[in-house]
Amino acid sequence: MEKLAILEGLLFVVGDEGITLDNICEIMGVNKKEAQELLKKLREEYNQVNRGIRISFIGESFKLTTKQEHKDYYQKLIVTKGTNSLSQAALETLAIIAYNQPITRIEIDELRGISSINMIRKLMAKDLIKISGKSNLPGKPNLYRTTREFLDYFGLSTLGDLPELPNVIDKNNSEEQELFTSIYKEDEDAIS
Repeated sequence: MEKLAILEGLLFVVGDEGITLDNICEIMGVNKKEAQELLKKLREEYNQVNRGIRISFIGESFKLTTKQEHKDYYQKLIVTKGTNSLSQAALETLAIIAYNQPITRIEIDELRGISSINMIRKLMAKDLIKISGKSNLPGKPNLYRTTREFLDYFGLSTLGDLPELPNVIDKNNSEEQELFTSIYKEDEDAIS
């Protein structure tokens, strides 16, 4: 039974990226037949009426997904007052995607300095971003980009309407340089 718990944990941790059968075998130290049996047992548990998630095989990977028959409730969650606004973290994640698309989750995490998987899920549930393909990086991670709904949400015609980002670091900015040198300038009268 412990192996089922480990498998469930692995499926939860990988999120929407999913995990291949080979990765399950390598991580858990089991052969393909045993990994398939574990997946089958766990899938049977999730297929019971009192469970809200299931194991799906999508894009060569196994992942946890919600049950199709509960779709109406998930859609209500998205449009419910209080859940329809975007948090600061969601806006930050969305801005990173909008200005750097297509982009992988790992690249988003590196720019944010924190895991973005939950924000990506929320933004996908609100149809503001979508998976637009696979990267050529090792592991073939998903690439994310904004959607037409993103443009509608922010009242933009095209991505070209996004405001330009300010140049945060300008090494040739003489005003900054003068400020730095003026602060540390010695008072010659005080020395003599």
